[in-house]
Amino acid sequence: MNPKHFDYSESDGVATLRLNRPERLNALTFDSYAELRDTFLALRTRDSVRSVLLTGTGRAFCSGGDVKDIIGRLFEVSDAELLAFTRMTCDLIENMRRLEKPVVGALNGTTCGAGAVMALACDVRIASTEAKIAFLFTKVGLCGADMGAAWLLPRVVGLGHASELLMGGEFISAERAAQIGLYNRVVPSEDLEDQARDWARELAAGPSMGLAMTKRMLNAEAHMDLAEAMQKEGWIQAECMKHPDYRESYEAFTQKRPTDFVQNYPGHGAQGVKG
Repeated sequence: MNPKHFDYSESDGVATLRLNRPERLNALTFDSYAELRDTFLALRTRDSVRSVLLTGTGRAFCSGGDVKDIIGRLFEVSDAELLAFTRMTCDLIENMRRLEKPVVGALNGTTCGAGAVMALACDVRIASTEAKIAFLFTKVGLCGADMGAAWLLPRVVGLGHASELLMGGEFISAERAAQIGLYNRVVPSEDLEDQARDWARELAAGPSMGLAMTKRMLNAEAHMDLAEAMQKEGWIQAECMKHPDYRESYEAFTQKRPTDFVQNYPGHGAQGVKG
């Protein structure tokens, strides 16, 4: 885990991915897209990591694809190369959603384009008061359904708000984003780092299998009818009841002590459910 195009660190079970091109508002390049895609894939099997914190440096979380390094160059590539690029961007978002570990987005400033979809793909979002956001694809003549935005956004804010954001492409304030449920929390910029890290650590200390299965079912049940969802939830909850985390919670309660779920994390002797 030694990426060259963003900063990476681990502490207390939390992997921090920090976009670090403040002079370009943390705009993405071909290489950073690919490294982010590969990193989220690799994190699936990295036992030292139990949650992820994704953030940026400076005035922006991420301003999307770099105008010079990506957008300008895409006019010169073949149809096959163009499709390979758009598929790579979708693979990044899919890898974020398929990572069965909590991902906290700490939005430190301007969030737009691909950056807005990356924020959307996080499980929860905490934002500074300066973190305005826009899905501005239609503003540049493209489809609002980019990188999974049309699949994810209605599930977070509802069809009406999603239609407004994806069709209009306008920036909305952090306050407005919180009002419609796009941001879970909005805090002063000076408090963002500490509160985001505390949240990521809290999730890292949680029941890994229970959190993984929660994310798996949130993804899966979007395609199920009620009867199928009830069957799947009955099965997955029974499986979780066999996991050491369930007994640990009971024993901690009866012994009047804090729970210690980390001891049961993969790599410490416990096994998860295979999908």
